[in-house]
Formats: sequence, structure tokens, C-alpha cells
Amino acid sequence: MSAPASLSRDAAELAAVQPLRPVERSRWRGLVLPAVAIALWALLSWLDVVNSALLVSPQKVLATAADQIVSGRLWRALSASLAREATGFLIGTASGLVLGALLGLWPLFNRIVGPSFNTFKQISLFAWIPLISVWFGLGDVAKVVFLSLAALVPVVVNTCDGIRTVPPALLEVARVYGFTRWQTLTQVVLPAALPAIFTGVYLALIYSWLATIGAEYLLVAGKGIGNTLIEGSEHFQMDLVIFGMFVIGLVGWLMNASARALERRLARWTGRA
Repeated sequence: MSAPASLSRDAAELAAVQPLRPVERSRWRGLVLPAVAIALWALLSWLDVVNSALLVSPQKVLATAADQIVSGRLWRALSASLAREATGFLIGTASGLVLGALLGLWPLFNRIVGPSFNTFKQISLFAWIPLISVWFGLGDVAKVVFLSLAALVPVVVNTCDGIRTVPPALLEVARVYGFTRWQTLTQVVLPAALPAIFTGVYLALIYSWLATIGAEYLLVAGKGIGNTLIEGSEHFQMDLVIFGMFVIGLVGWLMNASARALERRLARWTGRA
């Protein structure tokens, strides 16, 4: 085996040693708590313990869900939200990868830009809403800018940290073998930093979805799941509000599950690289 290939494999194996979350043998156990919560909700509704205007029955929420699905309103709102989320996520992630790589690979750039970025990341995301609304209005552009900011920070932080924490021993071996800078970057640094980078991308995906709902709720122009919540709240339709919350949670769960599945595949790939 050639020296570059061997060293690249060592970097990948070091990256792959990070433990994955154990997979539950009995996946159904995760459904126990939601099932109990729904049963309690149905019982309280049936006993009329809580004002039905405040806590609607599961049956009414199901009826609202059917109406939203059949009428197409759910798909229109969901597609608008997901389109914004995808756009903001891609812009924020791409920008974060570039900035994080520069901070991690270029010490001078880190000394100049790092302190400003560390200050920037301490500013609450929602503190940007007033400026964004003034600069970009309340439409899709403003929402995408907001989502890009949400995705940017975790990618920058994890990319920079992943690159800067590559084991010095690997870099020394690369130097001994006479690797060029490009070979060191592609065959040593990136394989070792890949799990940290993926963690940043994973967090960006989750944060951008949460920010999507926040943006639609605070920057109210347009359609989206967040606007569905506003509509239900304004008309005191708690069934619509609860349905919207279920949709938000389900989409977030699907994103999380997809990212974790990709993480497992990535770990297997780096282990074989």
C-alpha cells in the first residue's frame, strides 16, 4: 500500500472512532410516551375537564388534518416552508464551509477575522430580525437571509474546530512523506475533520428548520407552516394550531432521522476509506 493511501486511511480511521449513538433494539419503546400523551389528551377531552375551546379533541385535529391535506393547503404551506429552508440551509452551509476552512487552515486569517466572528456568533439570531426586516422587507428574501444566518454559525464553528484539531502526528507523517499542501489537505486534514464538519452541517439543518418557523411567524408575509399557526391563533382555531405543531415536529423528526442515517453511512465509509 502506498504511503499516501496508508496515511489517508489512518486519518479516516481516526475520524471514524467517534462513537455513534446506539440503536435501540426495541424501536417501539420510543412510541410509548407519545401514545400515553395522546391517550391522556383524548381522556381529558372526553371528560371535558378542560375548556374544549382551549384543548380541542384529537378527533377534531384529525378532521382538520384531513381537510388541510385534501384541500391542498398543507402541501402549499409545507412546500413554501421547505423551499425557504433548503435555500437558506444551502447558502448558510456553503458560506460556513468556506469561512470555517479559511479560519482553520489560515492562521493569519483566523487572527484577523476570528475575534469578529466570535463576537458575531454571540448575537442572538432573533436580534437580527429588526435589521433584516428593514433591509430586506418581510418577504422571502428576508426569510432566506435569516435562515442562512441560522445555518452559518454551526458550520463555521465545527469546520474550523475539525480542521484545527487534526492530530499533529498525522501532519508530521505527511511532512515526512513529502506531501504537498494539497495532498495534506485532501488526504489527511479533510478525512480527519469530516465527522466534525458533518456535525456542523447536521446542526445547520436542524437550526435552519427551527428558524424557518420563527421567520414565518415574525416576518409574516407569504405562506408557510408558520403562517398556518398564525392563522389558527388569530381565528382561535386550536385544532389548526395543534395540527401545525404536529407537522412541524414530524418534519423535524424526519430531517433528524435522515441526517443520522447519513451519519452512519459516513462513518462506515470513512472506516473503509
